This record gives sequence, C-alpha cells and structure tokens, in this order.
Amino acid sequence: MMVISPTCEEERQIIRSGYRYIAGLDEVGRGAWAGPVAAAAVVFPPEMLMASDDVIAALRGVRDSKQLTSRQREELCPIIEDAALSLGIGFVPVPVIDGIGIAAAGRLAMRRALRGLSLAPDFLLIDAFQLSTINIPQKNIIDGDCLCFSIAAASVVAKVARDRLMASLHEDYSCYGFDHNKGYGTTCHYQSILEHGPSRHHRRSFSPIKDMVREMWQADCPFGEPLAGVP
Repeated sequence: MMVISPTCEEERQIIRSGYRYIAGLDEVGRGAWAGPVAAAAVVFPPEMLMASDDVIAALRGVRDSKQLTSRQREELCPIIEDAALSLGIGFVPVPVIDGIGIAAAGRLAMRRALRGLSLAPDFLLIDAFQLSTINIPQKNIIDGDCLCFSIAAASVVAKVARDRLMASLHEDYSCYGFDHNKGYGTTCHYQSILEHGPSRHHRRSFSPIKDMVREMWQADCPFGEPLAGVP
C-alpha cells in the first residue's frame, strides 16, 4: 500500500480566504460488526497551519489512521492533542446505528464531536460526508484522511478513542476478542459469534449477524445476549 502524506494546502487556502478556525472531521468504525461508530473534530492554530512544514515537524507522521500501526497512532495522539487548540470526540452506540443506519450514525457522531469542541469553528473540512444540518461553511473531500492534514489528525484521534473503548469492552466480553479485532469481522470473531451468539454490542442490522439472528429466530431458538427492553 502506497503511503500518502497529507498536506495543509486545503487549510491554507481557506485561511487565506478569511476563515480562521478550521475543524477537520473524520469518523471510524463504519464497517465493524460490533461497537459504536466514533468521530473526532480537531482544530489547529491557524498560525501553525500557515507556517512552513518544518514548524510542524513533530506532526509529520500524521496520516490516515489506516496507514498507521496501533503503536504509531498511540504515540501520535498525545502530540496531536498538545498541538491542537481544541478536540472533540463523538460516539454513536449500536442501538442507534441499528435504528438509523450507519451513514446517519456517522453524521451524528460528527455532530457530537463538533459539540465537544471548546471553540466554535468557522469552517469544516470533512472526510467524504456533508453535514447539511450544520450551518457552518464546509468542504467534503473524498479520501480527505489521506490528503488533508486536519482530517488525517481527526482520523487518528477517533481511531485511538474507539480502539480504547473496544479494549475496555473486552474486559466483560473477552470471548469475542474485541481487544484484537476492535469489533471488525475476522474468522475468529465470526466463530465466537456462532458459539456464543451476538452480544448487546453487536450490530444486528449488519450481515452476517443479521442473517444469523434471523435464522435462529425462524427456528424458534433465539440466541445471543438479550437487548435492553427486548424479551
């Protein structure tokens, strides 16, 4: 896989046009079988974004979180936190994902991340999404986490936050291997669902879990952990 280093060109153009506080946004956990979807919003000082690349040398390793190892993300996250003016993180839990769908859940996570910021951004740079309900000038960028520095930083923060949450879930649900698979589909994860049934943290609107649950209910043999309020 070719590694692409993001740049600050998008931010610099926006700052030159009169905006000051730019929030980069990204979400993670979209394709997982279990756990929430998470999003982060990151605002860097405009002076830093406008400076030469040498000024942000400590952040040179920032890129799309999928191009980094877990260790690299954990090392970068506190550096991003120290450099940023403000960070916001938003989670959307499994019942909401199952109720409104993953695309709407991703947008909701981003709105929650924005609410977590300590200052109001005046422009948004978003990976792929458009937040039509947010009355802030914005630009959605396909592959923004690869190309745009602020979005890439948000992808790292969101990924670290979600991975830590999944590791904490592993303490009570160790049979699913959440500390390793982070809720994503693997052969071992699939086998553990077959053996133990889905937990309340599994997305029952996602295949293959949706199909497994349907087959068991049709056989009048419900399996998996009961959901809150569901007999």
